[in-house]
Amino acid sequence: MSSKKPPKQTNTKPKGKAKVKIFNNRKKATTPESIFIEKLQQKYETIDVSGINSFNDLPLSPKTQKGLKECGYTKPTDIQRETIKLGLTGKDILGAAQTGSGKTLAFLIPILERLYCKQWTKLDGLGALVITPTRELAYQIFEELRRVGEHHDFSAGLIIGGKDLKFERNRMDQCNIVIGTPGRLLQHMDENPLFDCVNMEILVLDEADRCLDMGFEQTMNAIVANLPSKRQTLLFSATQTKSVRDLARLSLKNPAYVSVHEHSEYSTPEGLQQSYVVCDLKDKVSILWSFIKNHLKQKSIIFLASCKEVKYIYEIFCRLRPGVSLMALYGTLHQLRRMDIYETFCKKTSAVLFATDIASRGLDFPEVHWVVQADCPEDAATYIHRVGRTARFFRGGESLLLLLPSELKVLDNLKEKKIPIEKIEINPLKLNNPVRKMEAFLARDPALKDTAQRAFVSYAKSVFLMKDKKVFNVQALDTDSFAHSLGLAIPPRIRFLQRLNARSGKKQQSKNKIYFDDEDNDEVKEKVVSTDSGVSDDEKPSAPFHVSEDSDSDDGVLKVKRKDHDIDLPTDLELEENGRNKKKKPVTRAAVVKKLIKKKIIPNKKIIFDDSGEAVSVGLKDKKSQLAQEYENEDKGGIDIETAKLVLKEEDKFDKQLFKDKVKAKHKEEKRKLKEQKKEEEAEKDEFGESESENEPDLSWLPDPDKVYGKNEELDEDNSIAKKEPIKEKPKKRKLEPGTTKKELPVKKKKKGKISEISSSLNVNEVEELALMLLKSK
Repeated sequence: MSSKKPPKQTNTKPKGKAKVKIFNNRKKATTPESIFIEKLQQKYETIDVSGINSFNDLPLSPKTQKGLKECGYTKPTDIQRETIKLGLTGKDILGAAQTGSGKTLAFLIPILERLYCKQWTKLDGLGALVITPTRELAYQIFEELRRVGEHHDFSAGLIIGGKDLKFERNRMDQCNIVIGTPGRLLQHMDENPLFDCVNMEILVLDEADRCLDMGFEQTMNAIVANLPSKRQTLLFSATQTKSVRDLARLSLKNPAYVSVHEHSEYSTPEGLQQSYVVCDLKDKVSILWSFIKNHLKQKSIIFLASCKEVKYIYEIFCRLRPGVSLMALYGTLHQLRRMDIYETFCKKTSAVLFATDIASRGLDFPEVHWVVQADCPEDAATYIHRVGRTARFFRGGESLLLLLPSELKVLDNLKEKKIPIEKIEINPLKLNNPVRKMEAFLARDPALKDTAQRAFVSYAKSVFLMKDKKVFNVQALDTDSFAHSLGLAIPPRIRFLQRLNARSGKKQQSKNKIYFDDEDNDEVKEKVVSTDSGVSDDEKPSAPFHVSEDSDSDDGVLKVKRKDHDIDLPTDLELEENGRNKKKKPVTRAAVVKKLIKKKIIPNKKIIFDDSGEAVSVGLKDKKSQLAQEYENEDKGGIDIETAKLVLKEEDKFDKQLFKDKVKAKHKEEKRKLKEQKKEEEAEKDEFGESESENEPDLSWLPDPDKVYGKNEELDEDNSIAKKEPIKEKPKKRKLEPGTTKKELPVKKKKKGKISEISSSLNVNEVEELALMLLKSK
C-alpha cells in the first residue's frame, strides 16, 4: 500500500497584494523560569527582616543559594539582613557597618539577583559596575563574586591598573559585571569604544568615603557623567559619608541610610583590644624590632606612613633576620607582585606584613592577631580602617598605636568617634636596639644607604602634608636622633623644610619693629624682636651716625647717635608678589623648539669656525661642489639616479684632493718629527763629547804616530798599537783528495809582528808608558 501526500494549498491571492513582515512583534512565550522569577519578585515586598535567620529565608534564586551554601555562608549578618531587602526592591542605599561585618555580600547578592531577574546575557552588555579605591580590594571582591556566583551565567571582569590593557580592551563588551578602580575605568571610558554603559542597572561604591574624597574627585565626576541617570546606586563603608555635596554628585534618589552599629557603644569591634604607647621618634625602630622578636608565632600587620619607609624597614629587617616571614605591600610595587604578596600573606599562619594605607581598607586577611600603627594615622577614620584588619567577623584581635609626645591630641579625636583605647608602658630595659648592625649594613651597601635617606625624607614630608596641624608638627621632630635610629651617621638634607624655614624667617623679619630713645639720653636703648634669620648682631646694618656737638666727652671725637625713623616695611602681599616675579617660568619643549626655529638652527649639525669667523667644512657630510649643493636644496621627492651619479663624480674629485692633502700633511709631519729627532741626537752628542774631553788628559804635545810607526800602523779600538795589514783575497778552497778529511789537512799558522804581539799583551796604561819611554830614548 502506498499512501499519497495531500496536495499543498496554494495561495490564491495575487502576488502584488502579498505583505511581507520583516519584524514580527510577538510576545515572548512564558517559560517556567520567567514564571518563577515573577513569583520571586512578588516575595520581595513581604520580606520580614526580624524573621531572617538564614539565607534560605530570603527569596533568592536557586543558583545564588547553591553558591552561598558551597562557600559556607548560612547565616546573614546584621548589615546583610537590612540591605539585601532594600537592594532587591531597587532602592538606593547608604550602608555603614563595622569592619569585618560582611558588607561585600550585602551588595553582591542584590547584583546577582537583579541581573538574574532581568535574564541578563552577554549580548546585553554591562549590567553592574563596582568601583573600589584600591586594586587589592577590587581583586578580593572579584574572587568573592567568582565563588558566590559560580552557577550563574554572567561574565565578570577585573579592571585594575598594572595589568594588560589590550587584553582588557578586547573583552569589555562581553562583561556583564565589571569590578575596577577609578583610574583604569575612566581610561576605558575615554579610549575604548567597546565599553558601553547605556544599559547599566546597578552602581556600587565600596569604601565610598574614600572614593568620593579629594583624591578621586575629578576622576569620579568624569565616571558618573558617563553613567545613565536611571540606575540603582549602593554605597558601603565602615565610615560612611553623609555629605549632601557627595550625594548630589551621585544623583541619589531618596537613599535609605542603613547604619547597623550607629547606636552601639563603640565604633570598633567588641573583640578588639586597643592600646597606645608614647615614645620618642628615635625609639620607634627599636620598639618595632622588639615587638617582632617577641611575636614570632603570630600574624601581624605594621602600618607606616610612606612607601619608601616601608621599603627600607622591610629590607633592613630582612637582613637582620628576626626568625619570621617578612613581607611588604606598598603602591610602587608591580601589580603581579602585589597580588602575589596578598595571596601569600593570606595563606600564612605566622608572618609580618609592612604596609601603607593601601592595605587598610576592605582587605580581609584571615586570622590577623596584631595591628601595629608605627606612624600616627591621619584621622579617626583611617585609624578605624587600619585596626579593622583584625578582630573580623566576631573574632578577637589586638592593636597598638605608637604616638610621639606632640601627637597626643589625636586621642581626643578618637574619643569623639567612640574608640576605646588605653595607655600602656614599655620597659626600656627590655628593648633590643639593632642600630649598630644597621649602621654596619648601611656602610657596606651604598644602595641601602640611599633607601634609608629617602625613607627619612619621605617620613618628614608625610608629617608636613598632614591636614591637622594641631597634631602633626614637622618642626617638633628630632630629625638628628631619628636619622641615627635608622642607621645613618649624618642626617640627610630636607630641602622642602629648609625652604619652609627660610620663608617663615623672611615673613617674621618683615614684621619686626625697632624702637630707639631720644638723642638727649646718654644710654641708647633699642628693642628688637628676635628672629631666626641667622644674621648676627654684628652683621646687622647700623643706623646712620653724625659728629656730636658735645665734643667734651672723653669717649672720642665721633659719637654714634640713633634717631627715630619711620621705616616703610613691605607688606606680606608685596613680598609674595616679589617672590612670584623672581620665580622663573619652567621652559617647555615647545618654547625650545620655537627658539631654534627663530634662530634657524639646524639640529644635529656641527659647524666649526676658524679664527676669522668663517665656517670651515669638516668631514665628508658637507657638500662642496655647486651641483651637489643645488641637488640637496631641491624640494623634489624621490631620487634622480642620473643626477645623483653626476653629484657623486663631482664630489669624488673633492674627496680625492682632500685625501691627497691629508697624505701630504702626514708626510710633512713625519719629516718634521725626524728633523727634531736628529737635532736632539746631535745636541746629546755635543754634550757628551764636551764632557769626555774635559775629563781626558791633554795629549796634544805627543808626536804624530804615523811619522813614528809608519803609515801601515794605527791604533785599535783598545788604543793599542797595531800594524795595518793589506787586504788579502780570500784563499781558494783546496780540493780534498780521496780518502782524506778536513782534520787531516795541515793548518797554516798566521805570523804576527813583534809590535802587535807586545801591544796585544799590554793594557792602555802600559802602552802609554811604553810610548813615553820610546820618545825619551829618541
